Amino acid sequence: MIRSLALGLAFALTVAVVHPAQTLAADGKGKVRVYIGSYSDAGHNGIHLAELDLANGKLTKLGGTSGVANPSFLAIHPTKRFLYSVCEVDESDGKHTGAIAAFAIDPSDGSLKLLNRQSSGGGGPCHVTVDKAGKNVLAANYGGGSVCCLPIDDEGRLAKASAFVQHHGKSSNPNRQEAPHAHSVNLDPANRFAFVADLGLDEVLVYRFGADKGSLVPNDHPAAKVKPGSGPRHFAFHPSGRFAYVINEMAMTITAFRYDDAKGVLSEVQTVSTLPEGTKGDNLSTAEVQAHPSGKFVYGSNRGHNTIACFSVDAETGRLTPIGHASSGGQTPRNFGIDPTGQYLLAANQDSDNILVLKIDAQTGKLTSTGNEIKVPKPVCVKFVVK
Repeated sequence: MIRSLALGLAFALTVAVVHPAQTLAADGKGKVRVYIGSYSDAGHNGIHLAELDLANGKLTKLGGTSGVANPSFLAIHPTKRFLYSVCEVDESDGKHTGAIAAFAIDPSDGSLKLLNRQSSGGGGPCHVTVDKAGKNVLAANYGGGSVCCLPIDDEGRLAKASAFVQHHGKSSNPNRQEAPHAHSVNLDPANRFAFVADLGLDEVLVYRFGADKGSLVPNDHPAAKVKPGSGPRHFAFHPSGRFAYVINEMAMTITAFRYDDAKGVLSEVQTVSTLPEGTKGDNLSTAEVQAHPSGKFVYGSNRGHNTIACFSVDAETGRLTPIGHASSGGQTPRNFGIDPTGQYLLAANQDSDNILVLKIDAQTGKLTSTGNEIKVPKPVCVKFVVK
């Protein structure tokens, strides 16, 4: 989608998910924390804290943290001791670059303490992840069309970049794809390869990743291509590690891949629309894609159409079959989150300032509204941290 609101004026929510822990009861009850990132000036709460009750789907706001500008996307360290956010700006410390901020998490109440910031090496960082060894933060710079890797010290602080890769080129749409626009960075289950979906290039670029040295080296098979004009945005692995999915912002599609984990190679299986057949309209685009923890379903968000697209997954091939669309309960669902137990999907509606809790049918994958929601300025994405 055309980034409809300027940085610092728009708001975006995001949440970082930690996998289920033994602290969650076997019956799926209990409470999990929700960290929400947003576009905000440093003087106001930009990272919000909420709590989801797994017994009934009730979502409650708890507090927030200020001190950084535009902390739009977040990631949690595997130990749950630290949180990292992008600072989605085009200038930081007088340089044409965004930044990544590190926070310590208070285990007793979930509050955050700012540790430090480091340059992301490019403008407009929009996505961040922590490697599975907990040694590095990787970030994608949308405005700069680049990706970086920042080492983490024992206290959770970020060092200067150990690796930086500038993308080059363009694709078929002169208005959106005049240059590279790295939109997300994800690691494979083995922590050996990094995948960067670049909207401007119509490619998912693949890098060999070294956690010990924080290195990024182009893979022997350096990219998986999608149809020109698609605009790949976010990327998700299937829980089995055998398949992966990229949601294409401009074409309103999801491309399914087989994954060769020995070589780091993605091979296209299919591309399927996220919209009901015959749907037309202006200002339509996609945002987030996630696989259900069970591996049985994949979901994608449709902005403008204001729905969450639901798909079943073929366990042998990874192919997707549409199973319906659920209202997001508001306008412009940006990102969303699936709770660690797989019971609920929380849809964040950017232009109606609300997050709606939807119940996931474990057998069919279909979504129904619980009626539970909270108000947050310009929300985008929702994910969870087990206490």
